[in-house]
Amino acid sequence: MAKITSVKELRENYPPMIERSITKEVSAFDQYCRDYLALSPFMIIGSQSKDGLGDVTPRGDLPGFVKVIDDRTLAIPDRPGNNRLDTLTNILENPNVGLLFLVPGVNETFRVNGKAEIRDDEELLQMFEVNGKLPRSVILVHMQTAYMHCAKALMRSKLWDPSVQIERSQLPSMSEWMVAHNTAEIKPESTEDMEKRYTSQLY
Repeated sequence: MAKITSVKELRENYPPMIERSITKEVSAFDQYCRDYLALSPFMIIGSQSKDGLGDVTPRGDLPGFVKVIDDRTLAIPDRPGNNRLDTLTNILENPNVGLLFLVPGVNETFRVNGKAEIRDDEELLQMFEVNGKLPRSVILVHMQTAYMHCAKALMRSKLWDPSVQIERSQLPSMSEWMVAHNTAEIKPESTEDMEKRYTSQLY
């Protein structure tokens, strides 16, 4: 086993790039992109700190929760979370982000790469009002390139196949994880109680 240390070595280890993997990239959100985004209730955002530490976080809401502002701009509401603000802090230090959108039942995913900024314009916040509650901020992503990603990863993982879903009880509850990983005193909480508490804090 040898460590690969250059792009040349890497390329020599793989077949030539498929032409359509390059030509499928778009530089604006056309109707195909907009239709996919309108059906997506879940996305993952990757960011990186100024020190190079990578971070990936999930974002989810009702389908179409990420809004297309114009042909090259997306708006993402920052809903209540744990207030670590890892992604937002990273964006302030390094605006480069990568987004991965999923639609339940669809094996192809949609990727967007671009530069992000954090806004709290009243007009933007109002776009994401739910039950009288507004997000504290909105992430604007200025797309540089975007493209559909092939279905192989989701086909291999059978992500949408109900027959491979596990019972939640096969893993420790979130509370048990936190107790095991934390030196501070944390009151044990069942998965059911945790989900009930989360329900009141979604927006």
